[in-house]
Amino acid sequence: MTFKKISMALVASALLATTLTARDQIKIVGSSTVYPFSSSVAEEFGSTTKLPTPVVESTGTGGGIKLFCAGVDLNTPDIANASRKMKANEFKMCEENGVTDITEALIGFDGIAVAQSSKVKPFNVTKAQLALAVAKEVPSADGKSLVANPYKKWSDIDASLPDREITVYGPPKSSGTRDSFEELVLQSTFEKMSVYTDLFKKDEKENKKYKAYSEIRTDGAYVESGENDNLIVQKLTKNEAAIGVFGYSFLAENKDKVSGLAIDNVLPTVETIASGKYPVARSMYFYIKNQHLKEVPSLKDYSNLFMSEKMIGKDGILSELGLIPLTDDVRTQARNKVLNNQKLTAEDLKH
Repeated sequence: MTFKKISMALVASALLATTLTARDQIKIVGSSTVYPFSSSVAEEFGSTTKLPTPVVESTGTGGGIKLFCAGVDLNTPDIANASRKMKANEFKMCEENGVTDITEALIGFDGIAVAQSSKVKPFNVTKAQLALAVAKEVPSADGKSLVANPYKKWSDIDASLPDREITVYGPPKSSGTRDSFEELVLQSTFEKMSVYTDLFKKDEKENKKYKAYSEIRTDGAYVESGENDNLIVQKLTKNEAAIGVFGYSFLAENKDKVSGLAIDNVLPTVETIASGKYPVARSMYFYIKNQHLKEVPSLKDYSNLFMSEKMIGKDGILSELGLIPLTDDVRTQARNKVLNNQKLTAEDLKH
């Protein structure tokens, strides 16, 4: 090999090494619900430091964790935002791809709002009625078997409900909001109905889905509307007969356009979500890839800023965007996990 070729090879090697071993800008993916909170922290970080503002992408919780778990090279994200806890199979995927040092950061609570245009008369719906409106299979008239969802109007479910066609704009399967909605509304309703659980008991392997049924109908009544919750808000202003399912923070930001429905006679508010009275509430997280801490030096500072009182405290910036703060003791515990780079374990995901 000539001297010239050797020199060029060394330069190329040096450039590659630089690319793989250093990055100033933090890459963040994940939940559309956590997106406005994460973006606010990113903007604060960019304006108060000399470092680049982190790049935040709304990919949905499931999609974001998949990208996060793809590996440890610097082309992969540093942080995954999540509107639910990481699942055991996702943690396993991370491990299989070499992502073996993760810290879980609990930031606060959020409610799942079921809302409609503010121009329409509000109504109360029970969690069970909501489940029956969107489930793929529901109990037959005699309650002895399951049938394809026959309900076309809300009043078909109960005469007290509006005489309006059932049209629900909601998140896709990749969304953490969808996961939480299925768990908190459908599963919690149907696991108490023997018509579902008896099928599971009859053949636990073949009928596994009926143990905690959560399949959403695909006949057009439920309309998957992407990962951007603002798009659902926009659709509700155009279709006043429809309702939408999205994070409470988007309801708080758009109270002039949409209003939340009471579920089991409880309206979604900061107080009802924080107290646990609102029946469709969940925790918000972000996950840190600790194996990037050396190569992305700003990652630690960003994470610490996110967990600071300034951002997630009772009077923090994020509470103004709709984040429901943790109690003082839980917030301190969550902050210490991040400060100490506490390693997430499979056992932690069982709690």
